[in-house]
Amino acid sequence: MPGTINKVILIGHTGDEIKMHYFDDNNCLGRLPIATNEEYKNKSTGERVSNTEWHNVILRNQAALICEKYLRKGDKIYIEGRIKTRKWQDNEGNDRYSTEVHCTDFTFLTPKNQSGNESVAGPQTPPTTQQQDQPNEQKPFKEAPENQSADNEDQDDLPF
Repeated sequence: MPGTINKVILIGHTGDEIKMHYFDDNNCLGRLPIATNEEYKNKSTGERVSNTEWHNVILRNQAALICEKYLRKGDKIYIEGRIKTRKWQDNEGNDRYSTEVHCTDFTFLTPKNQSGNESVAGPQTPPTTQQQDQPNEQKPFKEAPENQSADNEDQDDLPF
């Protein structure tokens, strides 16, 4: 196989509000912890075991601004990206490493009216499908936002 691939797909809950960092050249970066859960039954004890894994997600520019505006702690989100490991030094000069997921695409999975109500460490359920009577279709971030009329109050104010 001539090429390689670095792709990560996560469906999890946000562990905190997004932490924004702004730069002089009108760029910004957002850092967001995402929790994913794994549940299984221990064969020897018959006990249910739950493990939570935390992922550091990095969003840039428009993606970070959208998540800052609409995403709350506990919301469920679908993330696509790539893994990147950074090397840095602590105050004592020791080498430290941080593994991050640099987001290239995302979709909010928590309905707008339930935002922030779900537990971060709660059990994972599969994403629900959109109902036919809802006017706005859920779209991934990588698609361009549609222009909506300001006088149409029945529409969601989400840009996707």
